[in-house]
Amino acid sequence: MNLRLPTRDEIHRAFLEGEEAMVELVARVGQQVEELARELETQAAALKEMQARLGKTSANSSKPPSSDGYAKPKRTTSLRQPGQKPLGGQPGHRGDTLERVAVPDQTELHPVVACGQWGASLAAVAVTAHEERQVFDLPAIRIEVTAHRIEVKTCPGCGAENRGVFPVGVTGLVQYGPGVKTWATYFQTQHFVPVERTAQIIEDLVGHRVAEATLMKAQRECVAAIAPATAAIKDQLRDTPVVRFDESGLRVEGKLQWLHVASTEDLTDYTVHAKRGQAAMDAAGILPGFTGRGMHDHWKSYLAYTDCTHALCNAHHLRELKFIHAQDDQAWAETLTKLLVEIKTAVDAAQDAGQTALPAETLTGFAQRYDAVVEAGYTVNPRPPPVAEGKQRGRPAQTPPLNRLDRLRDFKAETLAFMHDFRVPFDNNLAERDVRMVKVKQKVSGGFRTAEGAQGFAQIRGYLSTARKNAVNVFTAIREAFAGCPLIPTTAPST
Repeated sequence: MNLRLPTRDEIHRAFLEGEEAMVELVARVGQQVEELARELETQAAALKEMQARLGKTSANSSKPPSSDGYAKPKRTTSLRQPGQKPLGGQPGHRGDTLERVAVPDQTELHPVVACGQWGASLAAVAVTAHEERQVFDLPAIRIEVTAHRIEVKTCPGCGAENRGVFPVGVTGLVQYGPGVKTWATYFQTQHFVPVERTAQIIEDLVGHRVAEATLMKAQRECVAAIAPATAAIKDQLRDTPVVRFDESGLRVEGKLQWLHVASTEDLTDYTVHAKRGQAAMDAAGILPGFTGRGMHDHWKSYLAYTDCTHALCNAHHLRELKFIHAQDDQAWAETLTKLLVEIKTAVDAAQDAGQTALPAETLTGFAQRYDAVVEAGYTVNPRPPPVAEGKQRGRPAQTPPLNRLDRLRDFKAETLAFMHDFRVPFDNNLAERDVRMVKVKQKVSGGFRTAEGAQGFAQIRGYLSTARKNAVNVFTAIREAFAGCPLIPTTAPST
């Protein structure tokens, strides 16, 4: 609104009319000022909210890095403290430097025929030494056709015709073997190559075009082949003390669906579902009845599962605290950031020293300092006054810093779980990395055309991720699955 001040004539007229007219004039001006103040307050709040949204990046919030656009920071903030492990490979780490092998696959001898100076023949001269250089190369790849023939014989005694038996899986007059199916699945699921490009790659490599329908059928066959492994992974995750959970949007049939992941250092399970919440988590089949500790980012649907305990990702907390300190200039947020990093450093040092827990007095000290910082946060973030009856329904809106403080206070045990139980990680980065790899597929080759294709891809990726975590070559894992011997984890991991 526009503030309209009374003119000189209006003021003079009111003065002449007396005290009551003057009071009424001043009251009208005061009412306008109050309305203008409320309007300015609303606009200021909206502006602050807009600035907050624009100021959020992957470094100070839960937004993905892909949302940063071109305004990406030049440097990233590291939690690494002085005296911690240096960057790069650590002592004892096996590098990728090419090294000679003791027994090469083949050896080519290059003889000395004649003297380079005098031209004399050296054919009959004894060899005094050898020098060797090794060349690592790939052999030519080609399609190999194997004809399977069965014998047909007639019994001389009874005249019955007897036929040999074809090997298992050899059912058609012509068909592709497990090698072609392995390559097709490997390209599509491990490296996110679209079907049509997979067909082109195979044709370029071996000079033979495989139909796209055949490639898609190979993926379906792989899903069926790894079914025992998928079931075993889910079973072992349910029996694991600590499991990380995360979810992210995925385009399926042109619509937003959700990719759910459950993972440990040794196991990965993916589920694609139309819902994000509890219905999808029930369908994944891990959280129902899970009695361990689930780590997540505080998505409310996880908290509906009460058979298990919970742990919250502190990487999310650090990003949120960084934003509060930068946006609202609240010192408590920076203090709590330093405290959480200090606790993590103490836990890491204790683990490196072979300890299984922090001393009781250390735990008490950290907990008391945590409480003090949270209380300091409340002093600069008072709760909004109650809404007057009849003006608005529900609770008054709280500021983002106050919401974070409430979470940090109410979920103190879940936030500091890593401090009390060394099996609990500081953050949920492992699950986020497992989600990120499937999201890469969407960026490389787009979304999924069918729900069946999306779910099949997710199951194979969970199988391959588990194989890699267990130091099994993923190509070998696919080949063994098509051979009827999929990788099945047999021992429940510790975390």
